Amino acid sequence: QLQLVESGGGLVQPGGSLRLSCAASGSIFSINTMNWHRQAPGKERELVAIITSGGVTNYAHSVQGRFTISRDNAKNTVSLQMSSLKPEDTAVYYCNADLYTVAPGTSVPDRYLEVWGQGTLVTVSS
Repeated sequence: QLQLVESGGGLVQPGGSLRLSCAASGSIFSINTMNWHRQAPGKERELVAIITSGGVTNYAHSVQGRFTISRDNAKNTVSLQMSSLKPEDTAVYYCNADLYTVAPGTSVPDRYLEVWGQGTLVTVSS
């Protein structure tokens, strides 16, 4: 079954650090971009960071210089290292990926999908 599973959320004090991880599994042929989004209470979901298969990254202005996205293409994982956390970083963080599935019984690409994880809560509070 195709899925993304996040881990690493929790409670952290302002100024602290936290590392989120996301693992993709299932019938995956290749993954294009892997991204982190977040949704704070009462707000719309926003894009936090993007990383392409070639390692090109881009960040939301609000996290630039504090967050670092990285990925392991061999393991189909993406991580988000968060430092200098602020209360306004409190949100549910979602991993998502744009990927090709592999056709059953073959080694060729099948469908192009956008897949989302279930989210992990990050709370920044003293």
